[in-house]
Amino acid sequence: MFVTHEHAAVNGVRKRPSPAEVAEILTERIRSRRLKSGERMPTQESLAEEFGVERRAVRQALDLLREAGLLTAAVKGAPARIALPPEADPAVEEPQQTAAGLGPRLIEAFEKPHVRIDAVSLTAESLNMALAEPLQLIRSGRITPETVKVRVMVPSRDLDLAFPRPAEEESGDGQLVHDHWLSLRNNHGAVLRHSLRALRSTRGIDVEVTLRALPFTPPVKLYLLNGSEALFAFYTVTKREEQIDDTPLEIFDVLGSNSMLFPFGLGGGARDEAFVTQAQAWFDGLWGTLAKGITLGS
Repeated sequence: MFVTHEHAAVNGVRKRPSPAEVAEILTERIRSRRLKSGERMPTQESLAEEFGVERRAVRQALDLLREAGLLTAAVKGAPARIALPPEADPAVEEPQQTAAGLGPRLIEAFEKPHVRIDAVSLTAESLNMALAEPLQLIRSGRITPETVKVRVMVPSRDLDLAFPRPAEEESGDGQLVHDHWLSLRNNHGAVLRHSLRALRSTRGIDVEVTLRALPFTPPVKLYLLNGSEALFAFYTVTKREEQIDDTPLEIFDVLGSNSMLFPFGLGGGARDEAFVTQAQAWFDGLWGTLAKGITLGS
């Protein structure tokens, strides 16, 4: 049992916890996920006030957490972040297929008061499907974000796509395959925008959804969640048969829902933090330069 500051007392006088006891209490909060991986630790000032100790004792407690690998390295002027070791939170490190891994991570992202989702993909189909559960949790009142900002980039409608495309270039089916992709892009983009914007009227949430078009076929997909996590996957091109307008066609295509998502988080060490920062800069750079307004109609 932890000896907490709330009830530790001698002769009716509350006993100040030692740095080791403060570290023990904070460790329990981290391992029980009351303090979650990637989140900032409370400030030294707030911890000192909570535990009734001097800030020097808090600094010593935080040093003990860093030595145990539970905190990232300190950054001057900013609180450290939680960095659970892989054995304590294996889901942080393990890649998963998009269909299985994206939904749970979106739920965690939507549990924050201010939600920001940035995505690059071929059609936004996987994002649309993965949003179903967090949106249902919002409608039921189980999670209640205050703001939701979503930005999505997909290929331009007039682009000569690298994929999907007919496996036989001389088949004459290029336009049919392109139109099929464009229909998927437009439909998923429209549903995504409508379902998120509906939260304004149904739940009173401040929602902003923007889609833009890229002048190239993205070879990878990327999801950036609240600026603290990046989910990255390669599009693997395969040859397969697709039924388009009752016509069986051999095409070169990708199955985005099967793509393996590799997670990188701000609480995952220096390499992960650098990847998240650079991925966000890459997205913002494209968004502000090459990406243009999009038309979802036919």
